[in-house]
Amino acid sequence: MSIDTATITEAGRLLAAGQLVAFPTETVYGLGGDATNDHAVAAIFAAKGRPTFNPLIVHVARVEQAEDLVVVDPRARRLMARFWPGPLTLVLPRRPGSPVSLLASAGLDTIAIRLPDHAIARALIEAAGRPLAAPSANRSGGVSPTRAEHVDADLAALVLDGGPCRVGVESTVLDLSGDHPALLRPGGIPLEELERELGPLLRTENPTAPKSPGQLESHYAPGLPVRLDAEEPHPGEALLGFGPGAAELNLSPSGDVAEAAANLFAMLRALDRPGFSGIAVRPIPEHGLGLAINDRLRRAAAPRLQPPKHQPPKHQP
Repeated sequence: MSIDTATITEAGRLLAAGQLVAFPTETVYGLGGDATNDHAVAAIFAAKGRPTFNPLIVHVARVEQAEDLVVVDPRARRLMARFWPGPLTLVLPRRPGSPVSLLASAGLDTIAIRLPDHAIARALIEAAGRPLAAPSANRSGGVSPTRAEHVDADLAALVLDGGPCRVGVESTVLDLSGDHPALLRPGGIPLEELERELGPLLRTENPTAPKSPGQLESHYAPGLPVRLDAEEPHPGEALLGFGPGAAELNLSPSGDVAEAAANLFAMLRALDRPGFSGIAVRPIPEHGLGLAINDRLRRAAAPRLQPPKHQPPKHQP
């Protein structure tokens, strides 16, 4: 749906009634549901085919809204002032009496929360009158959507079309629930910027019991196998380039990691088609947003949780 005030109002009404709505953020499109409604949260898991032990990020429209849901310590307050609205998710202790569904946080005593840097997203949260649980609007484990048509290809859902996502990779997830800040997922805020604020960060991952989205070993995966650090494609492979050189598609001919991040998921989707036997990816430098890009690519290339298969697109009735 195209966006105007009446559309936002109607979408907010649907969310408040327990329905799901896909909407744009600066990172990727999210599949939103009322974070305080157990049935709406369960519907998100069902629509995505998502393991219920994998927590959801809760999206808010204002810092004050976050303070009603989680315990905000001085570190979190400093990061909110510096990076919100923006692609930073903070894992913080659940505030006593927080209305967020325990299913949204996978039964943990923490909540992953962020304030998106997208006017449509914030207007929708305000119209709904409640925080929104919103993972990426695609089938679980697949390539995240950065355009409305990507959502339409994966899910039968109402989609607010806000155009291409500006950042193009998911938010950075930082765990502040303990004494030492820990990076759970690299993303749209470079690690270097966070460490300038907090000092060195711990790196923590547990694919069998994640504390945030995106920690499963196999994730963000197209149907075709992905081969990393390739200089040239094998016979039958599509080549996803970076920097100078011929390729089927190039994340950034100039070698700009920010441009590459914005193009990553759309180009993986474009190459994930019959006629190719796999997707070979040229090396990406491990700095700035390159850290997030390589994290997504390594997960896309990891052994699959189940055999990959192409499914026909699902369309709205």
